[in-house]
Amino acid sequence: MKIRLFEKQDAEKVAQLFHETVREINIRDYSSNQVEAWAPNNIYFRDWEKICSNRFTYVADDEGVIAGFGELESNGHIDCFYCRKNYQRCGVGSQIYQAIEAKALGLGVSHLITEASITAKPFFQRMGFSIVNEQKVTCRGEIFINYVMEKSLYKAA
Repeated sequence: MKIRLFEKQDAEKVAQLFHETVREINIRDYSSNQVEAWAPNNIYFRDWEKICSNRFTYVADDEGVIAGFGELESNGHIDCFYCRKNYQRCGVGSQIYQAIEAKALGLGVSHLITEASITAKPFFQRMGFSIVNEQKVTCRGEIFINYVMEKSLYKAA
């Protein structure tokens, strides 16, 4: 397994991973209407190429299979973070997260923030994030619960 930066040719695989993960994993915590709004069938690979190219997007590459990916914005915001269903709970997410945190430290970011789904909340808690608040967000007419979470990257002396 190699953790590397996103390349433009990864866009289709990343988009498919996102779609499949929301539809097959997040369905445990959200309704079918919610996951259909979150990951609609009309995925545009060019949109993913643009988004992932404008952030520090790390992918877990398992000999050509994208096992997971996570995106860091230069301000410390972690946006998308997904692992393929058969790669969950085996350290892939932790490896991607470690690359993101190392990059954030290199950028001089003092804390990370994310909006974690119900499904992702336990993972981010294991990575040392704390819940700031629960919130309701709307996507394509569906209301979702997620959690604003943050982690300080610098310990007080």
